[in-house]
Amino acid sequence: MEYNLGIGSRISHPSYGKGVVINIKTSGLSVTFIEHGLKEIPLNNDIEVIEEILPDEDTVSFYDIETTLTRILKKWSDVSEIVPLGDKWTGGSMVLNPGDTSLQSKEIPIKTFFHKIIMLRDRIRVMEQKINASKTLSDEEKIDLEQYISRMYGSLTTFNVLFKNPSHKFTGSGKSTE
Repeated sequence: MEYNLGIGSRISHPSYGKGVVINIKTSGLSVTFIEHGLKEIPLNNDIEVIEEILPDEDTVSFYDIETTLTRILKKWSDVSEIVPLGDKWTGGSMVLNPGDTSLQSKEIPIKTFFHKIIMLRDRIRVMEQKINASKTLSDEEKIDLEQYISRMYGSLTTFNVLFKNPSHKFTGSGKSTE
């Protein structure tokens, strides 16, 4: 049975008895029951509606708020998201051997190198946002700088082999990584 319940609706549940809907989620209802306290029940659960209060049309769910806030923070802050290293590289190292055999090799943990690549990417993104938000640059100058940034991303596609998730990979000039 499909319900269109709002916060404050009164229901009766076969196991928990009478209660009041205090929150509506995509996964179900949060209901405070008289004898059993707060319970989460799936929407497809067999309940009897005692008093239906229609949901407000302009309500925003916690999920909507969280999704929007996350998008804003990613776009306008220099807070880095957690980007996982590809499983096959975990615990690995990168060895740089100079052409001159009298010089020492340099070994770097791949995780350290990967972190520096992510920091570089995040700083380029912040620079891109600052260019787009600039009130002193002309549209032509913004486009010119955006083309340089796109070419930077294109140059960094070599490092896509390190990423676990394809959505985190570099792309340049509007090309997909997949």
